[in-house]
Amino acid sequence: MSPEDLRALMAAASPARSGDFLAGIAADTAETRVKAQRRLADTGLAEFLETPLVDPDADEVSALILARHDDDAFAPISHLSVGTFREWLLGDEATPDAIAALQWGLTPEMVAAVSKICRSQDLIAIARKRPVTSAFRTTVGLPGHLAVRIQPNHPTDDPMGVAASIVDGLQFGCGDAVIGINPATDSPEAMIRLLHLIEELRLRLGCPVQSCVLAHVTTALAVLERGAPVDLVFQSIAGSETANRSFGIDLAMLREAHDAAAELNRGTVGRNAMYFETGQGSALSADAHHGVDQQTMEARAYAVAREFSPLLVNTVVGFIGPEYLYDGKEITRAGLEDHFCGKLLGLPMGVDVCYTNHAEADQNDMDGLLTLLAVAGVNFVMGVPGSDDVMLNYQSTSFHDAAYIRRTLGLRAAPEFERWAEELGIFDADGMLAPAGGDRSLDLLDRSRLLEAS
Repeated sequence: MSPEDLRALMAAASPARSGDFLAGIAADTAETRVKAQRRLADTGLAEFLETPLVDPDADEVSALILARHDDDAFAPISHLSVGTFREWLLGDEATPDAIAALQWGLTPEMVAAVSKICRSQDLIAIARKRPVTSAFRTTVGLPGHLAVRIQPNHPTDDPMGVAASIVDGLQFGCGDAVIGINPATDSPEAMIRLLHLIEELRLRLGCPVQSCVLAHVTTALAVLERGAPVDLVFQSIAGSETANRSFGIDLAMLREAHDAAAELNRGTVGRNAMYFETGQGSALSADAHHGVDQQTMEARAYAVAREFSPLLVNTVVGFIGPEYLYDGKEITRAGLEDHFCGKLLGLPMGVDVCYTNHAEADQNDMDGLLTLLAVAGVNFVMGVPGSDDVMLNYQSTSFHDAAYIRRTLGLRAAPEFERWAEELGIFDADGMLAPAGGDRSLDLLDRSRLLEAS
């Protein structure tokens, strides 16, 4: 096939979503979509190596994908088609070790193609067989565990408001993924203030967590030069060079930031020091999708992420808006696809289970997606006070939601964090939230000196 034909086939085979219709590349009928899926199932995996969807001579993400491809890792499945690879993944031979061994033999386009012919239960069953762990001060991604990011955003970066949200989240046993703040102001001064706030709270509470202020990578580099207590460096990334350029980044810049953060060696149980966020539709919104469907472009962003061995990667699945994922059904499908593709490519994958207020979705849709992802083995989700991010103005999952899914499915926090939380009476001996009658709130407030500061 020509690149044009393969791009068209991938787009036509994609389950329906508003972004592909906006781009003018979606199948116009269900019959056309099913025919494309059947043809895609018969397409050999090797076709994606022979026919790059985006020219590697003009796109550094494509060049990276091909440069990192391992022929030896690919050899055991090189004879398979997309359809027979799906069958293998669902079979007993596809053990966690066997799937993990394929990591560098798979390209984003291959795993995206497989996801397009999978039912939701396939996406869940296969992803569950591919745990991926990472570590800094906590170990994230162990089977039977679910970590939570505390997202204590505030519209003015008010220190008391941010600190109160952090303590609230810790009371619910959240924060073992990261305490990650989206700053209202992206400046070195704002980032340094917030980093010191988290650092002081962490040290006062003796809490094994990592911090991240989700400023632009250039801001993080400036802050690193000034000796601020940087744990994780953050950046939003996308699946093409042009899209990443719209974010003001390239691979060289990410490599510089990765190396600078790793040199600090602030982790205690690991050195994974990067945090990436992605989202279906980001390349299309920048007019940088090269005619490729949005789910495949999303998977290509994961090739960028895995280059830098991150601690955390998450798709902000419903955040970009209904122009790209229209309703709860499309958001749910996209969340399962993204988690599946990320895990097959070896990423410590989380999902921000979320939607914007103008999407045809509600919290019941998010309850369903959260539950499906937890069954699939998602590494982490968000913890937002009351599910409502008052700075970014969108709806996500709350500390209460994390408590629900952990208790319902018997999932535990990261082991290092769990030990700390059990000592404070936040968790019981089984790793679940202790009865609410204790005085852990006052203890945390006293240790954090919030009452003293107020």
